[in-house]
Amino acid sequence: MSGGLALKSNPAPIVACTIARDVQTFDLLIDDIEAELGEAWGDLNFMEAQAFFTQPEAEDLEFVALAVDDEDEQDVELIIRIIEQAKERDIKVILVAEDVSPPILHRLLKAGTDDFVPYPLPEQAFHQSVERIRSGQGVAEAPMPVPAPAAAPAEAPVQAAPVPAAPEPAPAAPAPTLATTISRKDRVLFAVQSMSGGTGATTLAVNLAWELANVDKKKSPTVCLIDLDLQFGSTSTYLDLTRRDVIFEVLSEAQTMDEQAFRQALQSYDGKLSVFTAPADILPLDLIGPEEVEALLKLAQECFDIVIVDMPTTIVQWTETVLNAADVYFATLELDMRSAQNTMRFIKALQAEDLPLEKVHYVLNRAPKGLDMSGKTRVKRLGESLGIELKTQLPDGAKQVTQACDHGAPLAEFGKKNPLRKEIAKMAKTLHDAIMSDAAAAG
Repeated sequence: MSGGLALKSNPAPIVACTIARDVQTFDLLIDDIEAELGEAWGDLNFMEAQAFFTQPEAEDLEFVALAVDDEDEQDVELIIRIIEQAKERDIKVILVAEDVSPPILHRLLKAGTDDFVPYPLPEQAFHQSVERIRSGQGVAEAPMPVPAPAAAPAEAPVQAAPVPAAPEPAPAAPAPTLATTISRKDRVLFAVQSMSGGTGATTLAVNLAWELANVDKKKSPTVCLIDLDLQFGSTSTYLDLTRRDVIFEVLSEAQTMDEQAFRQALQSYDGKLSVFTAPADILPLDLIGPEEVEALLKLAQECFDIVIVDMPTTIVQWTETVLNAADVYFATLELDMRSAQNTMRFIKALQAEDLPLEKVHYVLNRAPKGLDMSGKTRVKRLGESLGIELKTQLPDGAKQVTQACDHGAPLAEFGKKNPLRKEIAKMAKTLHDAIMSDAAAAG
């Protein structure tokens, strides 16, 4: 597998968005809009929506899904203004409401919404609503059966503005067929290094390892996560594992260690992921050299299909060893000056030593949302100034990331619908598909 693996191309054009106080409250809506549009949607809160509707980019939206519940009733005037702004732009509005009182629901429908669906969403209700607004119908032409509290608005049906139906989005490409095994000759190694503190390298390493270990329900690859941050490695904390004294012995005797001794140093998380944690004590980074690291990685690759190495932020003597061994070397950064300057220095260092820079895949963490046009411009400028491509952009996982780490659990177990977890899961699927594709091509 080549280091130039394209994990994610430019994001799909945004044709719709959700508007809610907190869209995570409406997880069924997230699932339905993803099923309907794939990646071609974004999310806004009420204040962001007001600002966005004043921008020219708002004209590209086909519709918005405005999600409200009883807690939003005190902000009804603000929500009505959002509906009016959308209609001024000829943007269709689907109202998704949960436990909203009949008088408030009546006011929202009368303000100009094009269709209404109750929450929790009935099966296929959101899809049918999208179909109605695309065909030029609204609640007046195609009323939906709704629970009794929603009957009051019927006395004031909404007159939908006739606009041309938007073109159907292009169908998603079919997922490649996965083989059920990974042959020994195609075992791979990924490394993750932060370009500056706090850019989410360990979070990516831990969650990518877990997603890969569960990527195929029938036959997932065997995965080993190795923490080589000898001083402040925290994979054990992220997975609630014990720091064991044997790690120091294994690192010191890596060149003479056999497979059995290596396996005894590993710990298992939930019986699916094997972890080589950082040592119990803070150790100097030069405790091990290129020879020890090379022997350790070789043993790991003999035992597992996929090896993921969590690197220290510091460039050390054996960084070159890991880079040369890796199939893809992930470098995490953020949209700030410290990340930009450190990334430039990192690139210059690799170029000076004639190291395989093409293996480095840059991952932008806490990337701007899909509708943050000024943020997207900053991302473009960052890539151009560094001469790199930021193909993989991860959203901000917010408080759930810290909470998952504190509880010692991957995001998939603590916050399955977290946007960061979803992107890492897609990333794991892409990597696994590429591995299987290369295995099939090799015959």
